[in-house]
Amino acid sequence: MRIALFLITLICSLNASAKLNGFDIQPGNSYPKVQLITTYGSITVELDRRRAPITVSNFLWLTKNKEYDNTIFHRVIKNFVIQGGGVTDDMKQKSDKNRIVNESGNGLSNDYGTIAMAREMEPHTASRQFYFNVKAEGNANLNPNSSRWGYTVFGEVIEGMDILTKIMETPTGYDSSNGWQDVPLTKIYLKQAIILPE
Repeated sequence: MRIALFLITLICSLNASAKLNGFDIQPGNSYPKVQLITTYGSITVELDRRRAPITVSNFLWLTKNKEYDNTIFHRVIKNFVIQGGGVTDDMKQKSDKNRIVNESGNGLSNDYGTIAMAREMEPHTASRQFYFNVKAEGNANLNPNSSRWGYTVFGEVIEGMDILTKIMETPTGYDSSNGWQDVPLTKIYLKQAIILPE
């Protein structure tokens, strides 16, 4: 039953991704690169289309359509994760209607320096928000196992870990407007996301 449900979800997600025209972005490039220009400097990620084709397609589409530009990193937990991609500077969440299938069983782990998709408790609820793993020994608790879905890793940082370290050291607090914790006290912007040439 679970396998059948997964296959139905996969087909629906593939159709959704095709509608997003994500697969036509550098279609022959198995490892596209995206540069994220932040308040503190640039971070470059190399994505793994072979292991996470739907997730990478979605991320590239959002990047191409400037959906990540001028968002903030709204959740920073030292020695755990740095999360962003879906919140504006007035602390409003952007639409997450285009949800994608969970690809966490792809062989990629939540190791230090990887980028992965944030989601709700339900497994197939990732949309636009992503996070960086900044725990030195990795976040094995976010990987899938025989009894639960994990969080989809879809690439790794190839330049800019020093920038992530700076972001991780930023003081955080409680945001009373929405009840979020671990919010940087000074806004840290993702000014622009750019797909790098092949």
